[in-house]
Amino acid sequence: MKASKHRQIHDALRQEILHGKYQPGQKIPSEAALVARFGASRITVGRAVRDLHRSGLVDRRTGSGTYVRLQPTESSVPEQGLTFGLLIPDRGRTEIFEPMCQGLAESPQALGHALLWSSSLSRDPTLSRAAQAWEVCQRYLGRRVNGVFFAPLEEAYDEDRTNHRIVTALDQASIPVVLLDRDFLPYPKRSRHDLIGIDNRRTGFAATQHLVELGCHRIAFVTYPEPAATIDERIAGYREALYTNNLPVIAAHVQRIDVGDLEQVRNLLSSAASDGIVCANDRTAGQLMHSLMQLGHRVPEDIRIVGIDDIAYASLLPVPLTTLHQPAREIGQAAMATMLERLARPEMPIRDILLECPLVVRKSCGGVSA
Repeated sequence: MKASKHRQIHDALRQEILHGKYQPGQKIPSEAALVARFGASRITVGRAVRDLHRSGLVDRRTGSGTYVRLQPTESSVPEQGLTFGLLIPDRGRTEIFEPMCQGLAESPQALGHALLWSSSLSRDPTLSRAAQAWEVCQRYLGRRVNGVFFAPLEEAYDEDRTNHRIVTALDQASIPVVLLDRDFLPYPKRSRHDLIGIDNRRTGFAATQHLVELGCHRIAFVTYPEPAATIDERIAGYREALYTNNLPVIAAHVQRIDVGDLEQVRNLLSSAASDGIVCANDRTAGQLMHSLMQLGHRVPEDIRIVGIDDIAYASLLPVPLTTLHQPAREIGQAAMATMLERLARPEMPIRDILLECPLVVRKSCGGVSA
């Protein structure tokens, strides 16, 4: 999904500030100059500058102009630089984590602090992902980092035990943990750590409700085998939408299958007789779309599909995918602010900070013309 014009201007200026083109205390170009540079209206430029101000990067001085802020606005941010570890075992396997990491690094609150990246996880590629994650955790413990951003393992051998082992070790070392995207406990249980992500239950509801409003009455939910806790939340939202619309809630219509296996997809179609499918995520939706086409089914004429996440290739599938946009970069930014608040006020109640996922309508749901 292409960013709006004001967002493009905002992001360009933010990058220039974060990379030192405009130093703290320096005046940035006037709105008139920015209008000429970006070929945008004054209203659009003004909105981008206001967003920079809200995010704490600049100060606006009446009659003088806009200046790069000398220091972050949060009084809770420590003056000395801190070091944080990123522990994201599924980075590179799950598309949402790359922009999430970028959001962490680009956050205004990250200025002056160091982020330790674990993109390759381990120096020993023969280790399992669970073993690699534990090895990285030990490195962070050895360095006595000030906090860890942790996206719990999923689809890995011994994932539950490893997730608990990592969090317990960090807790015992009094190193704060901010969870990214998901908890390590099964839904609806909740751990005692701040979590930044999306409202997965509401997202599952919204995807299903959209198909209902398009006239679907036999809606299935399709996910991969042994899904993460976030998918269980999405399934709960799917069921709630069916119940709210007086549609039958049938356990067999929730299918945990390999959507690349044509026989399993054929069995899905015969058992559920679906006119609409909510997919656990966009990767599942894309694979399912290819399988349906191989079996001679048309999307959306025969079956309407909605995904969740709005990853980069969602709009490039054979039938562009209707999906809910996960604001991954903004999740990263919120996570950094949350970590600094937790360090400054450790007695605060544990929080879920859940960002909105707007619906992006494309052709796969039949909601737009070809």
